Amino acid sequence: MKRDKTQFKWQEATGDAKFIADRHFDNLLEGRLFRSSCARGKIESIRLPDLPEGYFVFGAKDVPGRNVLQMVEADWPVFADDEVRYLGQIILLVVGPEIKVLEQILETIHVEYQPLTPAFTLPDSQKLTDGAIHGQDNKFDSHRINKGDVSRGFAQAEHIFEETLSTSYQEHMYLEPQGIVGYPLDGKIVIEGSMQCPWYVHHCISVVLGHNKVRAIQATTGGGFGGKEDYPDVLAGALCVAVERVGQPIRLVLPRSEDIAFTTKRHPIDFHYRTGVDKLGKIVAMEVKIDINSGAYLSLSGIVLQRAITSCINVYEIDNVRVDATAWATNTSPNGAFRGFGSPQTCFGIETHLSHVAKQLGLEPADFKHEHLLNTDSTTLTGASIFGDLVLEQMYEQICEASDYHEKAKAYRQQSNKSDKLKGIGLAMFQHGCGFAGDLEDTLVKAKVRLVKGADNEVEIQVSNTDLGQGLSLTFCQIVADALKVPLTSVRLAAADTGVVPDSGPTVASRSIVIVGYLIEVAAKKLAGIWINGTEQCVEEDYKKPSYHKWDQEKFEGNAYQVTSYGMNVVEIELDPATGETEITGLWAVYDVGHAIDEMVFKGQIDGGLVQALGYGSLERMTLDSEGKFQQITMADYVIPTSMDVPAISSALIDNPYKYGPKGAKGGGELTHNGGAAAYCAAVESAIGLPISSIPITPEVVCDLLYGAKKQCLGNMTVTRGKTQGVAR
Repeated sequence: MKRDKTQFKWQEATGDAKFIADRHFDNLLEGRLFRSSCARGKIESIRLPDLPEGYFVFGAKDVPGRNVLQMVEADWPVFADDEVRYLGQIILLVVGPEIKVLEQILETIHVEYQPLTPAFTLPDSQKLTDGAIHGQDNKFDSHRINKGDVSRGFAQAEHIFEETLSTSYQEHMYLEPQGIVGYPLDGKIVIEGSMQCPWYVHHCISVVLGHNKVRAIQATTGGGFGGKEDYPDVLAGALCVAVERVGQPIRLVLPRSEDIAFTTKRHPIDFHYRTGVDKLGKIVAMEVKIDINSGAYLSLSGIVLQRAITSCINVYEIDNVRVDATAWATNTSPNGAFRGFGSPQTCFGIETHLSHVAKQLGLEPADFKHEHLLNTDSTTLTGASIFGDLVLEQMYEQICEASDYHEKAKAYRQQSNKSDKLKGIGLAMFQHGCGFAGDLEDTLVKAKVRLVKGADNEVEIQVSNTDLGQGLSLTFCQIVADALKVPLTSVRLAAADTGVVPDSGPTVASRSIVIVGYLIEVAAKKLAGIWINGTEQCVEEDYKKPSYHKWDQEKFEGNAYQVTSYGMNVVEIELDPATGETEITGLWAVYDVGHAIDEMVFKGQIDGGLVQALGYGSLERMTLDSEGKFQQITMADYVIPTSMDVPAISSALIDNPYKYGPKGAKGGGELTHNGGAAAYCAAVESAIGLPISSIPITPEVVCDLLYGAKKQCLGNMTVTRGKTQGVAR
């Protein structure tokens, strides 16, 4: 069917989009937040100035319902009351007509604290200085997975390798900063704004206000990448209190520096690996310890933890594995959702560790990993059988051939380290489970979709999933139009408004296509079967998990996700040893996302996700000062890649239709971020011939490795039992 796509105009690209900051509202007031200047302490007193007429201040005492943000757990307060847990925690909201006056009021508010010793790092958290931040031990959540018999596996090992690797923060750097507006309408408090998950906001403000006369609407949203999953709740929780009290529209838009300084980030994670390899070069046992820096409140750390632990051995079949994972409380801004949701960290960790093991054994890393790839008959880390066909072997052959990986890797191993420019090439293989972990789609989310046909035979798709630039407004319509065999122009996607659309779940976890898109397709086929021209009709469909999908949340056993997508990246670089600067000279990518509904739309995801991942691995450095403040809070000092930093990306898709996906599709939006940092790290190691243990790998890091102390150049891997040069094949 020929599709007319003229109705799908990307207003963000043309400059026609109207974000919250661009919109006009009658009688609009502005809001500004008063934040804690203490990273950890007790609030002893708050002193407010005399307020000009028409200006208001709101805090914990003004909350009519519960002073808590209802996320996974209700531990994060809307307004700090008796304690603060991180620098920048919201204490008050100041409201009035002029922003300059609001800023003057903020400068004259004074809070007295009884400071306590803050913990910014995982070792600090584990010391419990001045007592625990959370509970008795600072552990928000912890899990263990056992597969096989680890002790027996290590007994078979000829060599045992141990090392520690780590990842750092990453800022979302979306096009549009966080922003919302609230107003009363038809007896309800409406929050409209830049958000990924309107029903999350709806539930949150109903708890804060103590009633359900609320409504949340997604406005035009300039990117999210996970950053607008949880943080709109933080802003909406404070704003709804003021809107209900004042009774007129109030807007709260964060300046870019405030956004970078205090919003959620990608979780830093420390990994410790202990890996046993037998005399034939097979991994016979592995222990993995995962420690996640959650920040001051749980937010979404438990879900990130679950994805990290279930994906930590990536695309490899290892018979005997033990994994222990813990999410720790610290005194930093709470860390939250970010594209990949823990998988980019675990991919970097396992890919880099296995590369180091291979090199210790005298093997080419890609060959070593290839020998351990999952296949269709494999059993996953959580004890499940593979559903459908795995095409990892086909993907491996295709990307190696496209990039000429093996010939280049061999040539670069033989280059002189005295060359003016050093060349390197690296490969990373990875996966991403689609939808919420375990059985949460069935037991918690319970998605519902609705199709409404008018008397004019036009069909409206009513779901709560939001278009953030990833193309859902087109793709969803394509699914329905194809199922109904009607023109694409006769199908539209309703605004994500909780007053209109059912709760089909959040726009996260690569679930929009494979979960919600499939429900839309099923509903469309039902509508096709009962279609009556010129008559209003409505069809709804509820989520039902496939019969093969089993999960035991207590034991962490079964299908960790309904289905998994796969990818492989190769990065080629040229490195200047005098400056440590790298130039990316080649990028290749191959993906299995089932059957792509629109290859051009997914090409946009590939390009954006891979570039974002390369920034994570190479440029995007965030550090805390001694008071817990990020030192990079502007776009001048937090550097992200531009179009000048990457060459054209050569990408391909393997067609491998999934039975329970719309038109055979699986999810892929997060997958494209998972492997780039690991592949970049492998390329830099290939160029300099030295191990790397953390990202980002900035030019300063490269120079320190090349010219720093000898102990820094050798990495931290220890090897016990047996020789480390060569393995019998």
